[in-house]
Amino acid sequence: MNTTRPLWVQSDGMLLLDERHPEYEVTREFLKEIAELHKRPGIWHTYHLTQVTLWNAAALGWSAQLVLERLAELSRYTIPHTVEDDIRTHMGRYGKFRLVSSENGLTLTAETEELLDMLYGWEDVASVFSGVATGLDIVIPTSARGWIKRELAARGFPVKDEAGFHIGEALEVSLCNETASGNPIVLRDYQNDAVQALLGKGESTHEGGSGIVVLPCGAGKTWVGMAAIASLKCATLILTPNRVSVTQWIAELLKNTTLSEQEIGEYTGQMKNVKPVTVATYQVLTHRRSKDEEYPHLQLFVNRDWGLIIYDEVHLLPAPVFRITADIQATRRLGLTATLVREDGREGDAFALIGPKRYEVPWKTMERKGWIAHATCTEVRVPLDAETAISYSTASKRSRHRIAGENPRKTEVVKSLLQRHSGKPTLVIGQYLDQLHKLSSELSLPLITGEMPHLSRKLLFDRFNEGDIDVLLVSKVANFAVDLPDATIAIQVSGSFGSRQEEAQRLGRILRPKKSGAEATFYSLVSDGTDEVEFSRNRGRFLLEQGYPYHVDQWVH
Repeated sequence: MNTTRPLWVQSDGMLLLDERHPEYEVTREFLKEIAELHKRPGIWHTYHLTQVTLWNAAALGWSAQLVLERLAELSRYTIPHTVEDDIRTHMGRYGKFRLVSSENGLTLTAETEELLDMLYGWEDVASVFSGVATGLDIVIPTSARGWIKRELAARGFPVKDEAGFHIGEALEVSLCNETASGNPIVLRDYQNDAVQALLGKGESTHEGGSGIVVLPCGAGKTWVGMAAIASLKCATLILTPNRVSVTQWIAELLKNTTLSEQEIGEYTGQMKNVKPVTVATYQVLTHRRSKDEEYPHLQLFVNRDWGLIIYDEVHLLPAPVFRITADIQATRRLGLTATLVREDGREGDAFALIGPKRYEVPWKTMERKGWIAHATCTEVRVPLDAETAISYSTASKRSRHRIAGENPRKTEVVKSLLQRHSGKPTLVIGQYLDQLHKLSSELSLPLITGEMPHLSRKLLFDRFNEGDIDVLLVSKVANFAVDLPDATIAIQVSGSFGSRQEEAQRLGRILRPKKSGAEATFYSLVSDGTDEVEFSRNRGRFLLEQGYPYHVDQWVH
């Protein structure tokens, strides 16, 4: 035992980190590589080792031995045998099976005869084998590439895919030399590093790779996507969360690449143009008239010989798109996200079918270098009024969340915060439309919701960016891909239960570095004495892990 060290490793795979320790920051940076933050109830931060976090560590080059040595250097007590076994097992399983190209299709190679026998013991897996094994090699059809990766990952054996990728339809495209304002276009170091980490050594050959790039909101993930297109020079399908982001992708491509309007298509509910570079929404791809109908728009994946598919905000990827992604494993895939957190628990599918994490930069590292704005986060505890408190106490558990979220006293807090930050570009973000409409009426503020036509939304966003409006009320449509570079203040009045990804995205709306050098301020209004307090703790976990402590203020009228 060494009580001078910062970490306590428990036998259940939980890691407790003492934030008071001088080595706290160094230890936290290490833990980001191998674990995920579970909770932060006080001075002890609790991390959890999972299969997927350890697979990602292995894919990034960590060995089980190096992880264990580093844990031993930081831990107060001896590493429990159960934890050591789990680390060796999960990290050791990465690459036990490899996929490589062969004359007859694909070859799945097992590391040992025992592993080969295990494969044959799984009847559904063995059913896709073509013939009998030769040594440790088994031929499988190319059509089973994604399926077998997903199945083996589900059994705890992530496949190392070395089968390569086809080039796809050629497309002459490059980044422009300068922006529309005449400034030279030069990728930031981390953007260039991200592209190189994704593509590997062979930018235009069958080498290269697929995977996920994790960068903070406001760090220019779109530039990574555009640079990948310019490097590969191939037909590209870009999938995004909503039509606003489709519009923004198209605008960025036209401004910053040599692509013309005739080479870029929009594929949404309003327009169905398939061009060499096509930008679509997840929503249109998963639209169908009934539950018994197939997804007609998933044909977009095979309508053209795509050489690259970009999944923007990959943590939102719907299940039907995962299924079709399993069928197109020969196409390079780039996932872009600010957080690998998936609230549906499908991190394993993302690892198997999109690829491992190829590159990540911590948010605070980006902040220190000036690539994103410095931000402070404050949780404001707002008491319930007497009438709402009675409604809350007698309501069902699920109804309580909405009652707490729509706490009427939050209106006076919003009004006070707007006065405090008068004149600064401010977003007021909420979950419930009734609440937002009331705020709009009482405070005479413009409101953007999903019900608003796309053009009307764009006009309001443009007015905000031009400084004609300094406060916008926005529903969850503003969680993703809304380009509001001057937004400095965000006030969250309600959210989706304990969604960590939503909290991160909402802070991200104000993280673009400001020309004035202004800092960003994020407020989360939480009804005191309600379940919303616990949900708020869960929502903030990802940001806490990234180094954003929440100051808690008690609202006093």
